[in-house]
Amino acid sequence: MNIKLVVVGKLKETYFKQGIAEYAKRLSRFCKFQIVEVPDEKAPESLSQAEMDDVMDKEGSRILAKIKDREYVYALAILGKERSSEAFAKEIADLTTYGHSDITFVIGGSLGLSKEVLDRADTQISFGKFTLPHQLMRLVLTEQIYRAFMINEGSPYHK
Repeated sequence: MNIKLVVVGKLKETYFKQGIAEYAKRLSRFCKFQIVEVPDEKAPESLSQAEMDDVMDKEGSRILAKIKDREYVYALAILGKERSSEAFAKEIADLTTYGHSDITFVIGGSLGLSKEVLDRADTQISFGKFTLPHQLMRLVLTEQIYRAFMINEGSPYHK
């Protein structure tokens, strides 16, 4: 199984890198795990809606270039469907059972994801209505992917 995170921007904070590296190491017994970073689009603080759409479209093109046709894609979006850890674990298990061995998660930039990326996604997932820094979301997502494998294995990690 291959799990890929396609993310906008670079991870700067050492403590996030260390946390993600720890979960990536743990995930290595279950899957090939990789993070693909695409450059974020530089933009001033105050943007019109058209300028925001342009930024998201440019980042979206970079994201889509990293996704292959066969990949099952989760887009992280505030308006996506919230899932419990158990439901998420079952979804991952079901995907692999039904032939989806390449699963990709997409985390957009600070403005979100373009319509094209959302349209390409097979599903949208939300971690709630909280706004979290994108760097922190990488760590949270990586931990939840690991947790899903541990739930599916019947491990006490989830308790």
